[in-house]
Amino acid sequence: MPTRTVMITFDIDGPSGTLQRAPETATRPSVISQGDFGPRVGVPRILELLAGHGVPATFFVPGWVAENYPEAVRSVIRHGHEIGHHGYLHEPPGVLGNRTAEAEILDRASAILQAMTGHPPLGYRSPAWDISRWTLDLLQQRGFLYDSSLMDHDQPYLIVNGRRKLAELPVHWALDDAPYYSFNPAIGRTGPLLSPQIALDTWLWEFDRAYDEGAAFMLTLHPYLSGRYSRLEALDRLLKHIRGRRNVEFKRCEKVARQVLRDRSTAGSRTTTRKARK
Repeated sequence: MPTRTVMITFDIDGPSGTLQRAPETATRPSVISQGDFGPRVGVPRILELLAGHGVPATFFVPGWVAENYPEAVRSVIRHGHEIGHHGYLHEPPGVLGNRTAEAEILDRASAILQAMTGHPPLGYRSPAWDISRWTLDLLQQRGFLYDSSLMDHDQPYLIVNGRRKLAELPVHWALDDAPYYSFNPAIGRTGPLLSPQIALDTWLWEFDRAYDEGAAFMLTLHPYLSGRYSRLEALDRLLKHIRGRRNVEFKRCEKVARQVLRDRSTAGSRTTTRKARK
């Protein structure tokens, strides 16, 4: 039986997304505290859980979060997990409308992450999964190995643009904790809050079907959401279920991307040609 690939990923947004969408909330401690919970409390709990299961993961970090919560990022690095790029202040490139501004944000955050990890980030996940028509080209120009922002497939594939190549590790809202758990009236998110059991059931069904078909499984979580006890329990149960299946390998996104770039015949992969619009 071929090995099934599982990618467990986390976006350490902290309060960056709230500040990006509603800068005035910077003077509202209660609003900011919700995001603050992620790097301060959620990350340590999640790292402990992952260590208990022996699961490697990928953490996507905005540059602003790395600047303001450096110990959280360092702890992720110490635990041997991958650090990926997630913008600077969680700016969705799709709404920037400016290639130069997008490139400046990309480079600014890359420099911050490189200073912490000792090497340039190799993977990128767009804030809000909203890339622009230039994003993939900018990533390829800068030597990124992969993007993880698109939803046009549920299996890793190769993006070819002339001589440049980029692995795409697709995502989907059903495999993200935000639609189930996010509640923040200050930025228009008013629920309803759903039970972790609903999220867990969905993720179990998705994994089991992917497993049966020999496909990869990608999950996206946020420490400020999934770091809460009941939601952490759901993640614990999911990891126990996955680990109970035969021929499953948890992988960092970088490892999966390198496999896609090296071997187009990777199970479930495909190739597409994309060109940036002018």
